[in-house]
Amino acid sequence: MMTGQALVAAVDIGGTKIAGALVGAEDGELYHRVERPTRAKESGKVVRDALAEVVEALAGTPEWAGVELFGVGSAGPVDTVRGTVSPVNIPGWRDFPVVREVRELAGGRPVVLTGDGVAMTAAEHWLGAARGFDNALCMVVSTGVGGGLVLGGALHPGPTGNAGHIGHISVDLDGAPCACGGRGCLEGLASGTAIAGHALAAGWRPAGGAGGRADAAAVAAAARAGDPLALAAFARAGQALAAGIAAAATLVELEVVVIGGGVAQAGELLFGPLRERLGEYAALSYVRGLRVRPAELATDAGLVGAASAALRATARAGEGA
Repeated sequence: MMTGQALVAAVDIGGTKIAGALVGAEDGELYHRVERPTRAKESGKVVRDALAEVVEALAGTPEWAGVELFGVGSAGPVDTVRGTVSPVNIPGWRDFPVVREVRELAGGRPVVLTGDGVAMTAAEHWLGAARGFDNALCMVVSTGVGGGLVLGGALHPGPTGNAGHIGHISVDLDGAPCACGGRGCLEGLASGTAIAGHALAAGWRPAGGAGGRADAAAVAAAARAGDPLALAAFARAGQALAAGIAAAATLVELEVVVIGGGVAQAGELLFGPLRERLGEYAALSYVRGLRVRPAELATDAGLVGAASAALRATARAGEGA
């Protein structure tokens, strides 16, 4: 396969799957995509072996000899200084030296680590709904809530790679304790887990009784059918997102907020109440015109973003040399 452009190897490490591909450095196209189940509930070695299978599959492609850079996107927290990850949804990995491991598997090639929220942001700023904006927040609203920032036209991962992690800002001073150690976190009100939990606590029950799915997708289906309890759960999530987004925009002057992830697939069930309530929180003149858009890249945003972030980091290093 001749692509006519440089290729960057990338992996995207999540709690369900570890995906990999060779990514076009000019157009973000994916080649030789491969994935393996993470098996996150098993030992750290089992997860490491899944990662190794993905990297080794990429290393076996005809184009591998021309690959000079490797981008790693991972669920967090991440520590880009130390090259380690401690994903909340992968218990067997605590301070796991993912950069060292991938570098060894990749024959010593340079490896750039990026948190999954920042990777999604890099992808959307490069090819998606944040393209053309110098100041953006991109969010993943799924089982949890994460995010990343573009400020002044540049990706802003922060000193350790965790800047923009909006899911763990407090939007409810007296809210429930969060697994992160905080209280009233946005993730605890707006994630898919929170939406389903709130609906169930209010008395909603999934179709099919006890054997039916009781997740955010099922709540969305019920909301589309007019179930008031399901609609209320999405309205609550939209309000929480409005409060968190307004706080972020007030702090750093954003132009656009892009929202992706599984919960965002609910469309206007989520975006409707979010936009409706945003004006209540984004009251200052410089945040009133804030745009909120759905993400344009789908499930491969993590791979595209890991490659994009690696290219950006390498370019910055070159400028500073």
